[in-house]
Amino acid sequence: MAASMYLSSAEPFTGKSALALGLFDLLTRSGGRVVVFRPVVAGDPTTDSVLSVLVPRMDPSLGLTAAECAGVSYDDLHNDAERALAAIVQRFKQVERSADFVLIVGSDFTDVGNPAELGVNARIAANLGAKMILALSGRDTADERHRTQAELVNALESTLPELEHAHAELAALAVNRAEPDALEAITEALTAELSTAGHEVPVWAIPEEPILVAPSVAQIIDAVDGELYSGDEAVLSREVLAVTLSGMSMEHVLDRLHEGGAVVVAADRTETLLGVLMAHQADTFPSLACIVVNGPFEFSPVITRMLEGIGASIPIIRTELNSYETARRIVTTRGNVLASQRKIDLALRSVEARIPADDITALTGQAPAGAITPLMFEYTLLDRARADRKHIVLPEGNDDRVLQAASTLLARGVAELTILGDERAIRARAAELGVDIAEAHVVSPEDPELLERFAVEYARLRAHKGVTLEHAREKVRDVSYFGTLMVQQGLADGMVSGAVHTTAHTIKPGFEIVKTKPGVSIVSSVFLMALADRVLVYGDCAVNPDPSAEQLADIAISSAETAASFGIEPRVAMLSYSTGESGSGADVDKVREATRLVHERAPELLVDGPIQYDAASDLSVGTMKMPGSEVAGRATVFIFPDLNTGNNTYKAVQRSAGALAIGPVLQGINAPINDLSRGALVSDIVNTVAITAIQAQARSANRDTAADASAAATKETA
Repeated sequence: MAASMYLSSAEPFTGKSALALGLFDLLTRSGGRVVVFRPVVAGDPTTDSVLSVLVPRMDPSLGLTAAECAGVSYDDLHNDAERALAAIVQRFKQVERSADFVLIVGSDFTDVGNPAELGVNARIAANLGAKMILALSGRDTADERHRTQAELVNALESTLPELEHAHAELAALAVNRAEPDALEAITEALTAELSTAGHEVPVWAIPEEPILVAPSVAQIIDAVDGELYSGDEAVLSREVLAVTLSGMSMEHVLDRLHEGGAVVVAADRTETLLGVLMAHQADTFPSLACIVVNGPFEFSPVITRMLEGIGASIPIIRTELNSYETARRIVTTRGNVLASQRKIDLALRSVEARIPADDITALTGQAPAGAITPLMFEYTLLDRARADRKHIVLPEGNDDRVLQAASTLLARGVAELTILGDERAIRARAAELGVDIAEAHVVSPEDPELLERFAVEYARLRAHKGVTLEHAREKVRDVSYFGTLMVQQGLADGMVSGAVHTTAHTIKPGFEIVKTKPGVSIVSSVFLMALADRVLVYGDCAVNPDPSAEQLADIAISSAETAASFGIEPRVAMLSYSTGESGSGADVDKVREATRLVHERAPELLVDGPIQYDAASDLSVGTMKMPGSEVAGRATVFIFPDLNTGNNTYKAVQRSAGALAIGPVLQGINAPINDLSRGALVSDIVNTVAITAIQAQARSANRDTAADASAAATKETA
């Protein structure tokens, strides 16, 4: 039977969805198969705000849908509570069989304080055998202020009898949306109150993030019964953080604009509309989320022509409502807490910063699982990168995916970032997209001081190829060369590129500037293949079409080092179409020679070959075909004889086995530089930056070790 925990609110507007997301990620990180279950949903489970976000984050091998993770509807519960409860228990038991841990997220079917709702959730929790995590709101929604400690203690006192009456056991208390400056005081006051009531449970106070409850531009369009007159549809997910009603002269309106705000402009005040548009495009004014033009008046032809000529990306919304009703609807529209990646990043950061991992382990009562799922591996990457933040340069600042990934990386504290490009254009586009890159450095590849410094260095490095300083000045304007020189000059620890540029464009500067590692003859790549229960390393699947035996040996040794740097014990399988001595021919002889060279160059490695894939991956086949081998059936590093085989195999496994393929990860180059696919998703960029940061950590550690050894040798000689 799976362990379970029931998250329930004692009142409306606690931000329970954000808590659910953070808890789900913390539980997943601790190991095992985590499933979300909603006892009561409104309508279609696929549109439920919690299930729509958390079900895709579950282990896909479980094969569970949103419908299977839901219990009954609100109508079912109201019409026949006893029958609905029986159905909830039955659906829960079906889900429970698939999981190691179930996070149950209670109902939120009312937007008014209903004292009976907590009792209903407590009764469901008791019948499911789940302890309760109780959520309180740190904000009084009636007058929009933060609650005092005394008010929170009173709220807690009024809820505990409901739990006791339903025989529900309290496991933890979470105060969400709390005053940021009073977190410790709130924790102490509520811990003392719980102790007095006989509950020795952890208390978490999580600060308010106003963006989490802000509506999006798309929601504003719906709220005012409007339509998008003009603007970029890609920015409709941006959050609206304030409203300015332009019932005053234009200069006073401009003085009251807010970053991320909406401006309501009457349709016959076109001079104000144009003034607001100009202010939005100016560096000296805030970047607006949208402009709402209200009223029945049509724009004159000259105004229409001017708006078309400006071609602003800011959404301009038209509505027939009057100014008061337009502003009222905007102000009263509440955002979906998990509606955008920026909100998800903020929710995760807030929860993981305030809920200790030890508390989660204690609540689950489970030791970390031995198997490594794809989600666990991704979390491990981010955690390792965060442990010693490195500085990564992203040359492709003109790509929206890069800006979105940068926002996630900065929000999660994964790395320090430099983005290359025009600072004004990049920050303006980030603001339009509603992503936060305020902490990023933005550097122009036209910076005269850096250009000259890099040109002198590049001309020095390539003088043997006849490169002059004049030619170097032109060359280093290329963002790939500029970013690589930042790494070579110690201004960054690593580089990630390739979302826009080709692989050759990304890695060629590395060949010319930072070279290959000592003792390595070839730059190669691996994919980290996260299967349902383990992570394998596949190489080379992206760079070298037909490596020689010597190059294949180098690829194997580099791949083993990469595996070890990511916590994967290297057991290297040199793949071929035959196993052991059973086959002959040029192709298998190449693999046989490469295996011999690996044994010679790295005798400490566990390596075997030639070996077929089934003998390398399946223990029963491996034992039969290659008895006595420490690699057969246990391989973790798979070295393919050529690019054709490797590339097709990794894609076949990715698609047919539902594996998460992270990469390509470049290796053999003397600095952490990694390439992206031009079809890369935002999550791919995030993972690749985390990998690059971990490689930079290893590089720093190796240099420190070498420096210590050199100092010790010098001291001994002296």
